[in-house]
Amino acid sequence: MELLFDRDFCAGALLSEEESRHCVKVLRHRAGDIVHVTDGAGRLYDCKIVKADARGCELEVVGSKEVGGGKPTVHIAVAPTKNNDRLEWAVEKMTEIGVTKITPLICERSERERLRIDRLEKIVIAACKQSLKCVLPEVSEPTTFEDLIESTTEEERFILHCGDTPKPHLFEAFTAGRSAIVLIGPEGDFSPTEVKRAIEKGFKECTLGEERLRTETAAVVADNIIALKNQINK
Repeated sequence: MELLFDRDFCAGALLSEEESRHCVKVLRHRAGDIVHVTDGAGRLYDCKIVKADARGCELEVVGSKEVGGGKPTVHIAVAPTKNNDRLEWAVEKMTEIGVTKITPLICERSERERLRIDRLEKIVIAACKQSLKCVLPEVSEPTTFEDLIESTTEEERFILHCGDTPKPHLFEAFTAGRSAIVLIGPEGDFSPTEVKRAIEKGFKECTLGEERLRTETAAVVADNIIALKNQINK
């Protein structure tokens, strides 16, 4: 199944010009074909092409359903990497796994603060289409460490760092079925002050194991651990 994405799609509406072009020119659909469209908010539409026009496909909705809603939210807040390609890779993989929200986290030791959020959003859309997901993850604007820990509302809160203090594994610490946020620092790690502030705000120190992981790898692994535990504890 191929999935088309149109944030503003509703029953009886034209498909956006970008997706119409993809549908007609790339996927080579014609009038009478059945296509599948999502609005990114959990609604999947089964549609019949009435007019195959690359400037605006006219579709007839023949069925629709809610898909992918009701799952516990997973928020990964990760410090942007020096090499932007690595962060983009992580965003793509977390989307495939099933993240709810991604926040670029600006820390004391951050190596990068400016990002093209529009580019990350396009990567998220492409990954959702590729992995047939109908709920589009939110990509936040870069947020300072202090602002994030002051505003977070998730039930389960974790900070991953490389300090020597004894820490439980994230898999053991996370309670399945609850909303969660995981903080992942830059290559230079969180500062002791940041770790202390997070603990004061109810964050639990955790580890991903004995291996020392790159920032982007840690983000993907943390997301996968939470998704896996949610799946096996349904």
